[in-house]
Amino acid sequence: MRHKLIDLSHEIEHGMVTYRGLPSPSISDWLSREASTARYAAGTTFQIGKIELLANTGTYIDAPFHRYQDGRDVAGYTLEAVADLAGIVIRASSGGRPIDRARFDGRELKGKAVLVHTGWDAHWRTDTYSGGRHPFVTRDAAEYLAKAGAALVGSIRSTSMMTRMAAVPPTRFCWAPASRSSSI
Repeated sequence: MRHKLIDLSHEIEHGMVTYRGLPSPSISDWLSREASTARYAAGTTFQIGKIELLANTGTYIDAPFHRYQDGRDVAGYTLEAVADLAGIVIRASSGGRPIDRARFDGRELKGKAVLVHTGWDAHWRTDTYSGGRHPFVTRDAAEYLAKAGAALVGSIRSTSMMTRMAAVPPTRFCWAPASRSSSI
């Protein structure tokens, strides 16, 4: 069976503000084609790009280590834990900022990638995106997702969504594969 792939990423450009208050990405040549002519045989050129950006820039998979010192890092995930998962999309773009347990009640979540569509991507590259009024998953909802066995939870959201989760103890909650987060 052929699966439909959906690209959730945003293009990252040199100097763009991805999150207010954090350094912007820097994209440049480490070795330009012109400079490479001095290093290689006549008629042979290479371009070697250099990208410097914060690890949580753009679309990424978060890990317990991001929040908890002894948490697992993304390098510990198997590809099978984050790719080609059965999935379910939860529409949460209306109803206010808190995304509570009621959004997930009665749905089969075990072993699935639960994608929470917040609509926050509409604010990408605006001051609103990192202005602190973003949607957030409540503690009760996060605990419910973990208990329901969601394999992975994802959303298009600002990084600061986690600011509302700061009071959550280091249990099984994370935005990464649940199968790898039990030791958070």
